[in-house]
Amino acid sequence: MKGRISWRLLLAALLLAPLPARADAPRPPAAQAAISDEARLLALFRDDQQREQGLDPLQLLYQGAEVQPGELRRVFTDEQLRLVRASAQQSLAALRRIDRRRLPADRQISYDAFLDAKREQLEWFSPDMIALTAVRPMDHFGGLQVEFPAIMAAGGAVRYASEADYWRNLAVLRMAPVMFANAELRFRQGLDSGVVDTKLTTRNMIAQIDALLAQPLDQSPLYSPVARFPDAVPEAHRAQLRTAWTAALQDEVLPAYRRLRAFLNDEYLPAAREAVGLSAMKGGAGLYRRLIEKETTLPLDPEAVHRLGLAEVARIHSEMEQVKAKLGYSGDLKGFFEHIRTDPRYHPRSAQDLADGYARVARAVAQQAPRLFLRLPLTPLEIQPYPDYRGRYDAGGSYHEGSADGTRAGVFFYNTFDLPSRFLTGITTLYLHEGAPGHHFQISLAQEDKSLPDFQRFGGNNAYVEGWALYAETLGHEMGLYDDPLQHWGTLDDEMLRAMRLVVDTGIHAKGWSRDTAIDYMLANSGMGRSDATAEVERYIAWPAQALSYKIGALTIQRLRKKAQSTLGARFDLRQFHAQVLGSGALPLPVLEAKLNRWIAAGGGS
Repeated sequence: MKGRISWRLLLAALLLAPLPARADAPRPPAAQAAISDEARLLALFRDDQQREQGLDPLQLLYQGAEVQPGELRRVFTDEQLRLVRASAQQSLAALRRIDRRRLPADRQISYDAFLDAKREQLEWFSPDMIALTAVRPMDHFGGLQVEFPAIMAAGGAVRYASEADYWRNLAVLRMAPVMFANAELRFRQGLDSGVVDTKLTTRNMIAQIDALLAQPLDQSPLYSPVARFPDAVPEAHRAQLRTAWTAALQDEVLPAYRRLRAFLNDEYLPAAREAVGLSAMKGGAGLYRRLIEKETTLPLDPEAVHRLGLAEVARIHSEMEQVKAKLGYSGDLKGFFEHIRTDPRYHPRSAQDLADGYARVARAVAQQAPRLFLRLPLTPLEIQPYPDYRGRYDAGGSYHEGSADGTRAGVFFYNTFDLPSRFLTGITTLYLHEGAPGHHFQISLAQEDKSLPDFQRFGGNNAYVEGWALYAETLGHEMGLYDDPLQHWGTLDDEMLRAMRLVVDTGIHAKGWSRDTAIDYMLANSGMGRSDATAEVERYIAWPAQALSYKIGALTIQRLRKKAQSTLGARFDLRQFHAQVLGSGALPLPVLEAKLNRWIAAGGGS
């Protein structure tokens, strides 16, 4: 979903950038070797990008890049998997021929991050992993059935700036039936091997398709590009485009949705599993452990994660007791949870209440951010509600990154579905996480930094990305945004959500918890509304271990900050610390920790 600049131009610029010393100055052999190894490393990054940029055409669509429509035929196929695996093997072999010790410090970080990425890529494209993952190509949380309309809609990932864009995107639109047919073949392979998804996830996918099909054509996000044209599209050609677009939807795309729905409902659903945890799926217990390491970048034991979650829940409860008293409630926490769920003063009366609240926080953050950060993003940030067809199945908010050149803004989406279940108390912390200085700062600053290799600018891992966003919530204290006990409660409630995720995700996938058991645990330990708790739990079911990354990542950043403050004392500069955390893109946590340890040992300077 990210915007892209030309990888070839960027990496060529890096290779041809002036060196620190004069070009005509004599260099000792060691310096010549260092230059050679750095150049070879950058060339490797260039070659890897050039190979891989076309291997996953669907990902290119998400990124807003131009895609040859015919290449979408590879989506969900063995051919695509073979190509990606061969490319990773080639890059890893080339990386091993480069002497890391001869690289500058910043390129050593790049080396380490690239090595981690390629090793993980090979692991997840191994035959045993493909047998457990490729046969479940879509789910209700991030499946193509909902992402394709988001990509193709006006204002989505693809561009509609010219008539040529429209004709090219029409050809992309007409590839949806091929991709859905490929997905059905994958699902059928899972039926044959006994590796199937849950009935819950399957029913939710069916419901999402039903919601899309129920929309009148002229209100569908897939129709929106031809509902209004940019000035660059000649008036005389608009009727022809609209007719062709409508025919593609009516004759090809929507029938493909109906065929997919029929397969899921009539054939897949009866064979899907009742139990929601991975431990109930063939090969699921081992897959879950590997997912934990993938999502957290650390080899953690599910039981240890569960215990950590229980400890964090207990700690946050003690802080909640103090804030509850400030809000004038004398009963116990369980009573206050129910009180805050049912008292209308804690909930928006209209969608505008949420819009106004987020706008207020945005203004406050914009004023405070220069005190905490050396660099601020150039990419603008917009605030929008989810489209109606998405709200029921999404969490309270999310972020859609802007383009690397800043021409397309990042978007913080918030949820207006079932307003009585939404909370005014969570406005501040949700904006800090999904917007600024959370995802928007981290993603935009990386994309805008042309000194980084592209895989650092645009890649990443959930432990870093979500860990930073959760850490960003805590900065509300330093901005004075939690001086209001109501908003202080909100950040504790959101922190509790991330702590409960450690308990609930491992409970579902390693301990056999049911959906209802998980929902009940979340309602008993927080002030969440039932709609939010249900959406959260169903997300964990569809996306195992991803929810663990938030707390694990945030605790790592918080621990490293405390270490820096303790070691550096008066020399500690929070702006410099944030520059170090954000300055190399989204690193695996062990690579980030090694970088920060070196920075601390060097005295914490710029």
